[in-house]
Amino acid sequence: MLDIPNSTLFMLMSVDGKISTGSTDELDVDKDLKLIDGVKEGLHQYYEIEQTTDLWSLNTGRVMQKIGINEKTEIPNKIPVSFVLIDNKQHINENGLKYLSNWLDRVIIVTTKKDYIKIGDNIEIIYFEDIIDFVALFKLLKSKYNIEDLTVQSGGTLNCELIRSNLIKKVRIIVAPIIIGGKDTATLVDGMSLTSNSELSKLKALKLIKCNALENSYLELLYEVIN
Repeated sequence: MLDIPNSTLFMLMSVDGKISTGSTDELDVDKDLKLIDGVKEGLHQYYEIEQTTDLWSLNTGRVMQKIGINEKTEIPNKIPVSFVLIDNKQHINENGLKYLSNWLDRVIIVTTKKDYIKIGDNIEIIYFEDIIDFVALFKLLKSKYNIEDLTVQSGGTLNCELIRSNLIKKVRIIVAPIIIGGKDTATLVDGMSLTSNSELSKLKALKLIKCNALENSYLELLYEVIN
């Protein structure tokens, strides 16, 4: 068994498994669902549950860019949460890094970009030569940084990489009462499709741990990955 953090994939998704409202960065569930009657009324529950997740969160630089970290000018209130951010193309600029340094307890940037700009005493960089070895990364997060519990909130492609590498132990989903559709719209798990029976071992069976009916037709589902 891998000696890695207890990692939980935690996401907000539609009934049809979408984690975005469309295929462009202009579209985003965090801002768009607030506009939809029948959905906006219960959306606050996701953010309230999010506040109960682990003090370490894994996300991506692209998501930070998408939510506007690079443009923020206010001085944030410090929170006791730390981020691990996968950012190979430096989606986070100097202003964004300064904001994250002021906002979060610690920030670990994971990248293959040799000239990644670093700002802030509480920001560290883990560098991989050509491609990020996520198994090695998760072992390092446990052994060097003493991260026992980690919440993963990344995109569908990275979610697939982590799940197929046996790095996700639980899946916690908040299901919003909406159908989004669109074959190019990101889902909870994307990545490469299987093409033969020989790849069926990549499928992950789940054991339901909890199912809560929330207000306004929202659901909270918690699964354990059993294989």
